[in-house]
Amino acid sequence: MPTSSRFVVAVHALVALAVSGDKPLRSEDLAHSANTSPVVIRGLLSRLSAAGLTRSQLGAGGGALLARPAEEIRLLEVYRAVEDTRLFTLHRTPPPPDCAVGSNIVGGLQPALTRAREAFEAELDHTTIAEIADEVARLGNFTMPLEW
Repeated sequence: MPTSSRFVVAVHALVALAVSGDKPLRSEDLAHSANTSPVVIRGLLSRLSAAGLTRSQLGAGGGALLARPAEEIRLLEVYRAVEDTRLFTLHRTPPPPDCAVGSNIVGGLQPALTRAREAFEAELDHTTIAEIADEVARLGNFTMPLEW
């Protein structure tokens, strides 16, 4: 089944903004960093802006900036801003009600799926963009802000 990369690319863009400090980054720069199209980045920035996570600075030298400190942006907020948050999709067509398994599978499976989603969201809620940025800087052996 297909999965989306919106969340990972959005986190990538937010980490780049965190790493850049107060310097706005153009969608072209973010797209280059994420190896995607500026159109994809602009779409994500629109969703992130609507969620209050990014803002735009217009004019020469303008671009995207974090709307709040990276320490205050949790991965769960990013996930909810850019993804369909249904982690699991049930059958495309309902199982037959006259089948002993089919008529009960959703009720039997739903509690486990709910616990898995809650654990996933709890982990995302525990991690900030600043923590990811710090780890990226450590792995890349650079200090922030990074000059682009």
